[in-house]
Amino acid sequence: MKPKLYIYDNIEALTDGFIDHLVGLVNQSVSEKFNISLSGGSTPKKLFDRISEKYTSAFNWQRINFWWGDERCVPPDDPESNFRMTNKHLLSNINILAENIFRIHGEDDPAAECDRYGKLIMDNIYNPEGIPIFDIIILGLGADGHIASIFPDQIHLFDSPDICETAVNPETGQQRITITGKVINHAKNVFVLLNGSTKSNIVRLVINNELDEKLPVEYISPIAGYYSWFMDEDAASELDM
Repeated sequence: MKPKLYIYDNIEALTDGFIDHLVGLVNQSVSEKFNISLSGGSTPKKLFDRISEKYTSAFNWQRINFWWGDERCVPPDDPESNFRMTNKHLLSNINILAENIFRIHGEDDPAAECDRYGKLIMDNIYNPEGIPIFDIIILGLGADGHIASIFPDQIHLFDSPDICETAVNPETGQQRITITGKVINHAKNVFVLLNGSTKSNIVRLVINNELDEKLPVEYISPIAGYYSWFMDEDAASELDM
């Protein structure tokens, strides 16, 4: 499934545009709680900084539950922790209750944490037919085509029957915990955020169908159909548009 593309002049315009989109979705929701799965990476960091600088009053933070799509198997104060990055650049700057923050315990045994986090998701998110439905899942896109922590050499994780799986970064050997494809594809809205010229090659390969074999990002096909990429002109620079 090909995403709808939103292309902005620069990272500031990208983050402002995405935040406007996000505010609209949250305000239109009639649910008591709005569940968002977050991503690590440089673009979400810029997004979180922008919200903290300019948009802290744009949201009713008490309605929003924050989750993570993946996490490195490190303690929450480790520089590589996705939670640490989010806490530093967003959570510590907004008025949100601790009970609205559902972090992955990267410091715990990975297999046990997959079970715990999967159960936590199922206990707190609407899940008809046994599959949780997030309001929004935000993803990054690796230069190798990986999304969340589903890497090309572990593509089978996308089709896992479980909510969460353990993964291994093929370059570093680092263990990670990730949500699976069925969770991603049952979300009401799936957004990929990316910026910079280092992403232009993978953007062109995916959007123009120039790949020899299917990468994890190409398995994204949300049942609800709301699937979009938000990027700056540098990331889109190799597209013929």
